[in-house]
Amino acid sequence: MPVMNTDAPCPDLAAPDVDFPGHDKFIAALDLAVASGDEHAITAALRTTLCALIRDPEVHLPNCVFEPIEDHYARREIYRSERHGYSVVAMTWGPGQGTPVHDHSGLWCVEGVWDGQLEITQFELLERDGERFRFRAAGGMQAGPGSAGSLIPPHEYHTIGNASQDSIAVSLHIYKAPMECCSKFVPLSGEWFVRADNALATDEAA
Repeated sequence: MPVMNTDAPCPDLAAPDVDFPGHDKFIAALDLAVASGDEHAITAALRTTLCALIRDPEVHLPNCVFEPIEDHYARREIYRSERHGYSVVAMTWGPGQGTPVHDHSGLWCVEGVWDGQLEITQFELLERDGERFRFRAAGGMQAGPGSAGSLIPPHEYHTIGNASQDSIAVSLHIYKAPMECCSKFVPLSGEWFVRADNALATDEAA
């Protein structure tokens, strides 16, 4: 299981590129996967690559990604590719933290669990009435370290949460481009939700 590495300091994470052990190997592998072809080929290659990187003893994420934030799950951008445009965001989930139903603003994404356990539930859009959306849960899974999945619009509606009451979880998210906003869906009644715009900020090291 990945552990905190004391030789991986975490500088200002507003920067698009954060150094950490195995950084160059990590980025070279992602670049190769992103050059695979269309979005289906890219996300398939990234899933395989990310699973391998999570298990690679030479790659250690910065210490700060193992530090939860009390009142929200942390989003820390650790790399942004100038050449390919993709963004890598590490998310830290404190006990019980999670997301509402949300989309990815039309961006493909590959998500992998680096540490801990996460519950992921996919939602199927059944119908839309203006800003009202009818969703139905279409299957869930508990994902542990070394697992990865992908989302390709329009199949992008989901929730992520850390069900543990005493342990943190860390996940890595690779987006087609920086995701600075998304839509979240607030429950109304039954299967109906109302859409709300949601700006996505990034967190810095404490």
